[in-house]
Amino acid sequence: QVQVVESGGGLVQAGGSLRLSCAASGRTFSSTSMGWFRQAPGKEREFVAAIKWSGGSTYYADSVKGRFTISGDNAKNTVYLQMNSLKPEDTAVYYCAAARGVYYWDYPRGPRNYDYWGQGTQVTVSS
Repeated sequence: QVQVVESGGGLVQAGGSLRLSCAASGRTFSSTSMGWFRQAPGKEREFVAAIKWSGGSTYYADSVKGRFTISGDNAKNTVYLQMNSLKPEDTAVYYCAAARGVYYWDYPRGPRNYDYWGQGTQVTVSS
């Protein structure tokens, strides 16, 4: 059984920073990539950032590029999301996800590529 656990959410003023952490664990678990998604009230879940372990490539949504940084440790199946210059529109529940393989043409941005998901952590940015 694989568990994905996020931490680090909270309330911050616009312009501030937060760092989210995520760890995936399981007896024989290994991943090809890990990513962050978010879902604001009344909106669909959207891609935020992802990291491919092979080669270390990173991917970002246009809305967070230049403000957010994804990093991680493949051996530990751990990923982080450093969020700077936060805006009220960044307010959402942030979900961490882990993929075991490469499944669809939109890998690693599409949520359907991910096998395991965390419960989410709330990020609220006040204006």
